[in-house]
Amino acid sequence: MNAPVVTGIGVVAPNGLDTEEYWSATLAGRSGISEITRFDPASYPVRFAGEATGFGLDRVPGRLVPQTDHWTHMGLAAAEAALDDAGVVPAELPEYEMAVVTASSSGGTEFGQREIERLWSKGPGWVGAYQSIAWFYAATTGQISIRHGMRGPCGVIAAEQAGSLDALAQARRLIGAGSGLVVAGGTDASLCPYGLTAQLSNGLLSREEELGRAYVPFDEGACGYLPGEGGAMLIVEDAERAGARGASRPYGEIAGHGATFDPPPGSDRPPTLHRAVGKALADAGVTPAEVDVVFADAMGVPEPDRVEAETIAAVFGPYGVPVTAPKTMTGRLYAGAALDAATALLAIRDGVIPPTIGVRRPAPGLLIDLVTEPRRRAVRTALVIARGFGGFNSALVLRACEGGRS
Repeated sequence: MNAPVVTGIGVVAPNGLDTEEYWSATLAGRSGISEITRFDPASYPVRFAGEATGFGLDRVPGRLVPQTDHWTHMGLAAAEAALDDAGVVPAELPEYEMAVVTASSSGGTEFGQREIERLWSKGPGWVGAYQSIAWFYAATTGQISIRHGMRGPCGVIAAEQAGSLDALAQARRLIGAGSGLVVAGGTDASLCPYGLTAQLSNGLLSREEELGRAYVPFDEGACGYLPGEGGAMLIVEDAERAGARGASRPYGEIAGHGATFDPPPGSDRPPTLHRAVGKALADAGVTPAEVDVVFADAMGVPEPDRVEAETIAAVFGPYGVPVTAPKTMTGRLYAGAALDAATALLAIRDGVIPPTIGVRRPAPGLLIDLVTEPRRRAVRTALVIARGFGGFNSALVLRACEGGRS
């Protein structure tokens, strides 16, 4: 199968509300993580998160604002930006050859909380009709599809943090099956009391009270991760069709993917992340020596960090490939993890590996080359890793195109 190309990127992130603002902040090491302001966090054990502060509802069609949740608002805005970046006018393309595939982790929690509060305080007659769709995990896919007249094989993937990479892989499959263009990626927004309480149930969130030490993956002080909101949407196209419509030079191609599922906790079987990475490399037809950078999942929890570091060292050799985790500036975005794929494509475009921030004392025994300052080097091939709570593993290989963007 010919690898499809990415022709457009749209970003909404805690440290940048569009692609270039986000990329500039990331290269400068500017974090978007701060104390939670979307609600009073005083009674919760987690104080910090990555909020997309300043995101305006003027980027969302007015009639859709009361019908949809914050995560869909950001998904609509990111999709619009990605289409503009790709120079796509959907009305000019065959509607049944365009598709939408997004990831979802928790759905419309903020909208849902508001309606549940009305139910408890005022009764069922005060619950809005849009509750039936705004919380739904396929809401963002549906709204993007409706707004842009994309009637091809649309879908949604629910695999927590791994879901966005799986959505991009599904976009690749759809292109191989005949679709001409797919809007793919994901956003998330669970920074409300209901959403945060649900996240706390996994026991992995950081309760550290010093902001600069609250999310430090691969550090000897790693104590959990911080959540964030936002994400990225990508325009994935058949390369020949993109060229025929006069598309700008692509950012890169989706070359390979691998996904596995871990055995249940407490079993005597090992994690399967290494198999996902191996499958992705084999699918792309690249050797470990050809990979220029790994964008790590970086859970920020000692044991998962160890598993990931050992996987990377086993595949690429000790200190064999630069490893980075720009999500230390945004928090983990769950279904918005397509932001890592977008970041990898920007690294390919500009020939620079963005940094991991906050790590002062790398944990002993983790044999990885962790990038803590921007590193200038040619990036032709990038591996992106994502793991979702519950056992999901996903790995995606992105590769430069001949004559790609510069």
